[in-house]
Amino acid sequence: MSDGAGGVSEEEKQPLPKVLIVDDSRMVRASLIKHIRERFDCREEADGEAAWETLVVDPSIDVVLTDIGMPRLDGFGLLERIRGSRLARLQHLPVVVISGDEDDAARERACRLGANDFITKGTGSVELIARIESLTRLGQTRRELEESRAALARQSPLDPTTGLATESYLNRQGAQAIALARRQQASISAMVMEIDRYEELSSRFGPNVAHLVARKLSKILSTKIRQEDTVAQLAPDQFAVLSPVTDAAGCSAFALRMQMAIEKLTMTYREERIRISVTIGIANSAIDGMKTVSHLIGVAVQRMLAGKNAGGNRVVSDRGEVTQEMVDRMLRQTVSLDRIVAQLRMGDVAGAGERVPAIVGAVLPLLEFLESQLHCGIPLERLKREQSAAAASAGDGAGPSG
Repeated sequence: MSDGAGGVSEEEKQPLPKVLIVDDSRMVRASLIKHIRERFDCREEADGEAAWETLVVDPSIDVVLTDIGMPRLDGFGLLERIRGSRLARLQHLPVVVISGDEDDAARERACRLGANDFITKGTGSVELIARIESLTRLGQTRRELEESRAALARQSPLDPTTGLATESYLNRQGAQAIALARRQQASISAMVMEIDRYEELSSRFGPNVAHLVARKLSKILSTKIRQEDTVAQLAPDQFAVLSPVTDAAGCSAFALRMQMAIEKLTMTYREERIRISVTIGIANSAIDGMKTVSHLIGVAVQRMLAGKNAGGNRVVSDRGEVTQEMVDRMLRQTVSLDRIVAQLRMGDVAGAGERVPAIVGAVLPLLEFLESQLHCGIPLERLKREQSAAAASAGDGAGPSG
């Protein structure tokens, strides 16, 4: 319907859905384009690698039609990359696998890797157009749903899909936690956990199974964190935990418990056992600076990546790989002033005396603050010397390794 003399119809105003055709045969590409060009805007590539590069930079592509056997990267490899991508628009992009014949094994593998449809090269133009139109409608519906979900997430503290905190809520909570930590002279910790070999898991068992593994981990995290902690999913295989008023020792201990518990976890799919592991990076404001949540999480991500490069299935802090022995030493050094006061009230002066270096270390920031405000002559330098001398006499190997 025209909107006036010389006007343009609504149908003409709307851009045609864009289809990416991937095949190493120029004749096949030309044939497919000839069948569908009146209904779709077509783009073509000669192999999976070139197609992947196109998909990354061109967000307007609605559907992918891909051959299987191609140089550099075949159709299965392209499909695997698409479903394993961290870009949401690519993860759910409709993909049609085209084969030269009815190959049941190829069809089964394509479906397992997440293909939306599987057709032969002899499929008629009417059926081909109908299938592509169906998938473009599916893609459009999914995009509208994602846009609505994103709008809802900006208003809600919880992601409607995972039940975890949204990234925006994580940042808001983190800003409040950092402000509180500054006022209380406390610290805040961040932990980033990533599933090891997630793409391999997705390739072997399919993206749906990989997604279920991630959901399982999110539920485990949700049950293990404290009420004041916040956990969010940053990527399909990556989670972040923000822990207010938590020192490096406490965060290291929690991360190591999580890593060891997940290492023992076994899931079953079609009578085949799936063993998973995670790599965790941790950061603490007292060590890495009281800046922003993004800064702390970024530091934790870098340490997590260092752990994955070292083989995965480990916890990494500013001191390197975290071990149980290191955590035990750190916790022994952590001082509870309430516990020390209780010891003194009970007359256990000797027991409290054994912790003098740790006590001085714990209260020194407070004493420094008081001296800066009151100028009452607190012997800070002497306390520092006594602390160092006592720590040295206890043994150089008593503390965590650097």
